[in-house]
Amino acid sequence: MFHLSIVTPEKSYYEGEIKSLVVPGTEGYLGILSHHAPLITALMPGKIEFRDEHDEVYIMAVSGGFLEVSGNLATILADTVEDADKIDIERARAAYEREKKRLISAGKGETDIDLPSVRAALARAANRIKIYEETH
Repeated sequence: MFHLSIVTPEKSYYEGEIKSLVVPGTEGYLGILSHHAPLITALMPGKIEFRDEHDEVYIMAVSGGFLEVSGNLATILADTVEDADKIDIERARAAYEREKKRLISAGKGETDIDLPSVRAALARAANRIKIYEETH
């Protein structure tokens, strides 16, 4: 067992003892168990999955952030995080379509579009859709 803390700019999202954690690191998914070696890594948009002390599995969408593991404590500093069962799929699909249209406009020469922001928003929406579809 080890302690997990998930924090967003708005609130402390989760605090508790867990058995295992899987997060989307920059080089792929990372599995964390108790007594893991110290680690700091950036997180990509993807799925956070962990098993608490009662063997309940939690699945969340994360938009990015950082993970620090040290001394049997894992801390996730997330840009945003959302429980898989609370994803508003219609909102996620609308965001995906909106950003896809903006990306197409940029490809046609529209110059008032911030491409890195559009690509990031598209990735976040696609991630939310994927996690919703995997869990429903």
